[in-house]
Amino acid sequence: MVDLDARKVIHKIGVDINGHEVAVAPSHHLGYVPIYGNSGVGKPGTDGSSIHVVDLHEGRDIQIINLGKPVRPHCAKFAPDGMLYVSAELANALYVVDPGTGKAVGEVPTGAAESHMFVLSPDGHRAYTANVGPGTVSVLDLQKRSVIAVIPVAKTVQRISISTDGRFVFTQDQTAPRIAVIDTATNKLARWIDLPTTVYSSTPTPDGRLLLANAPSGKLFVIDLSTEKVTAEYPIPAAIGEIAVDASSGHAYITCPQKGTIESLDLRSGKLESPMVLTPGVDGIEWFPAIS
Repeated sequence: MVDLDARKVIHKIGVDINGHEVAVAPSHHLGYVPIYGNSGVGKPGTDGSSIHVVDLHEGRDIQIINLGKPVRPHCAKFAPDGMLYVSAELANALYVVDPGTGKAVGEVPTGAAESHMFVLSPDGHRAYTANVGPGTVSVLDLQKRSVIAVIPVAKTVQRISISTDGRFVFTQDQTAPRIAVIDTATNKLARWIDLPTTVYSSTPTPDGRLLLANAPSGKLFVIDLSTEKVTAEYPIPAAIGEIAVDASSGHAYITCPQKGTIESLDLRSGKLESPMVLTPGVDGIEWFPAIS
């Protein structure tokens, strides 16, 4: 856990091999870390079956949620209904976890393999999964716990994001320099955002004005969502991590696993700041307000 004002680590909390992402509970008291395993998507390796719960106030691991079988849990998000949804990659599903009991209470099939990352609609009624190897996006009804559609996108995709108003979903083509724009009203691929190079993940700013995208070649792109054109680019280390933006849309933070840094961009001045140096492998990131 990093204090962004002091730019230093407050807590280091040990988890199992390997925690890839983190979801912070609405109370900002607890963090939930899915334990994926020691390999990449679709590659042989260990298969995680648990979620570690960490106390963000005290900086310690307090609970392990056992999912019952090896499913490579990866992405985790809290929905408005209070449930924690977790991608269960080997089960081709999202698991529904009750944080009160610490138990999986249901699952939502994705209709595709390698459902690695997902986003939720603002009202929490829909989920959209990026299915890496199939190159598709699944649209899920969380209330009925069923698949609405599986949308063909590209040969391979990575990561996924959603506009702040929920109208569009973005996923990154891994074989061409472009981002797919999916219309959530029609559940169809609407168009592409062309880029100078292939990008790995993207995140919109909370004010809905910009889309930020990071590239394995070492670039951060700023896209104006009113025109869907790149308005700025910045040199950063090779970036196959994630992007988090603070609530004011003033700063973006980009994880660079190979370098082991969190890069920081002041969105108001358009200047890169000194990176925060952590350890190689730093990947999942979530911004939340300072805890008291």
